[in-house]
Amino acid sequence: MAKRPNPELIDDEIPEWTEEDFARARPAREVLPEIFPPEIAAEMLKPRGRPRKSETKVHLNLRLSPEVVEYFKTTGPGWQTRVDEALKEWVKHHPR
Repeated sequence: MAKRPNPELIDDEIPEWTEEDFARARPAREVLPEIFPPEIAAEMLKPRGRPRKSETKVHLNLRLSPEVVEYFKTTGPGWQTRVDEALKEWVKHHPR
């Protein structure tokens, strides 16, 4: 059985959508350029958040000695990146 809307919450200016309304709906990427100037529409359609990197890091659990973790943590925010940089430097100077 379909849930009935609360009559107190019904807004005459913005009625609840029907199946026909959903069938006529179009994606924002089609509609916004018709409503706004191209540069504004493009800005509105830009993905949010930080751009994805082409090369991402590998997520893993790593156990380190307490003194190593303490050393890097006391250097402030970004300490995990500095651990990564230190390991890269070690790999560079210790080829297989």
